[in-house]
Formats: sequence, C-alpha cells, structure tokens
Amino acid sequence: MQIVITDSSGLIDLKKGSLFRAMLELPFEFVIPDLLFEDELLSLTDEEKQFLLYGGLKIQTLSGAQVALAYQYRKEFTRLSLHDNFALVLAEDTEACVLLTGDENLKNLARQKDVRSHGMLWLLDLIYEHETAPLRVLIDAINKYIEDPFVWLPDDELQTRLERYRNI
Repeated sequence: MQIVITDSSGLIDLKKGSLFRAMLELPFEFVIPDLLFEDELLSLTDEEKQFLLYGGLKIQTLSGAQVALAYQYRKEFTRLSLHDNFALVLAEDTEACVLLTGDENLKNLARQKDVRSHGMLWLLDLIYEHETAPLRVLIDAINKYIEDPFVWLPDDELQTRLERYRNI
C-alpha cells in the first residue's frame, strides 16, 4: 500500500475543504510525525483529530537519529521549520512514499533528497479519480480554497478543476 507522509499544511488545507473523509477513503496509508500532530495542528479540534485517527491516520514517532537529522536540516535549510524537517526525515526513511505538503520550499528540498512530493492539487485529483467524495463536495472545497486568502494554491489550477467538475 502506498504510504503518504503528510505535513501539517496538507491536513489544514483538507480541513478547510472538509475533505478528511475523502482523503481517508483513498487506498493509501496516511502518516504524520507525532510532533506535527501534537504541535502544529492547533486549528483542529480534538474531535477532528480523533476522526483522523479512527479513520486510519497513523502517527509515527521519530527515532533519536531522525530527530537529530531534522535539527541538522533546520540549521542547513533555514527556510523550513523544524516540523517541516521532521516530515522530510520521516519521508526519507520510508521506502517508496510520497510527501504531501503545500510548502514549496519543502517540496524543493524533498526533490533534492530524491523524495517524491506532491501537494493538494494532486490529492484533489486522486479524490476525484477514486470517487471518494461527491462532485458537489469537491466543488465546494475548491470554492473555499479560492475564497481563503491563507490557502496558497494556484487559482488557475483550481479554476481548471472547478470547470471540469461543473461540466460533468
């Protein structure tokens, strides 16, 4: 089964689009580093966190060596937060996984480290392809993303998907 390591930005965007259920129904195993789940997801309620856990989201504890490497990366790559580096280190140590992030700096570093990475548009496409959400839910999510100034997804890509879904 494909493993997807997610950073906090991916889950925050999923919350904004009300797409937790659609994500968890995909044929993947979703994993988040424990420190991101505890420290970074402050906008999620306890009920939302429990929903994610009951739905199959796995929390992974990093080893001492992994934490040390994340701190080393933090010194080397100052544009990334320590939490971003936790997700990257976990992805590096997880064979054939995908790193899900909306952070371009993290995506760029992941590519340098030969870690496959994708963002929310990739996940939206998978939700559509696997039909884990009704089209109305996807349309509503995209409209929320377009209207939210704190969602940094390319408007042209969102509009393309919006038009495609409306014409089905």
